[in-house]
Amino acid sequence: MRVITGTARGRKLKELSGMDTRPTTDKVKESIFNIVQFDIEGRRVLDLFAGTGQLGIEALSRGAEKCVFVDQSRQAVKVIQENVVSTGFENQSRVAAGDAIAFLTSCREKFSLAFLDPPYASDLLDRALLKMSEIDIMTENGIIVCESALDKVLPTLPGPYEMGRDYRYGKIKLTLYHRRSKA
Repeated sequence: MRVITGTARGRKLKELSGMDTRPTTDKVKESIFNIVQFDIEGRRVLDLFAGTGQLGIEALSRGAEKCVFVDQSRQAVKVIQENVVSTGFENQSRVAAGDAIAFLTSCREKFSLAFLDPPYASDLLDRALLKMSEIDIMTENGIIVCESALDKVLPTLPGPYEMGRDYRYGKIKLTLYHRRSKA
């Protein structure tokens, strides 16, 4: 697993051992960043259910201002910290250990780009999306990128959040949500 492009291009990232974490494939990661390529520079990013931190690190490599990484696994948090240091992004990063929903509940920051890639067999994606809209954690024109199983039906969120397009890659689906202005 490597950083695809940007200032940390080609840097190898540490991976988690075991089968508890399912890293985003290179094909899907490249697709994500093709989709949001013009919405990264200068953004504040949230990598929820971060795993190895590869999505947030890729965003930082492509010009994001800051990234907050959240994962409940101590092993994942350690790997994220090591990956952040090895790519030189420690001054632009914060790594939070703990439950994603608890993090969202207590979060006082706003983000302009968020990556959500929880375990597919859980209800965490729905719960996180509903909590994010409830506390209105995204900035105006913010984008939430969700990775899920192809057959997963995602919730419709209340305004100003709108579900955007789905992208399909084999058994994987990417779904975008946009936060519109409250005009």
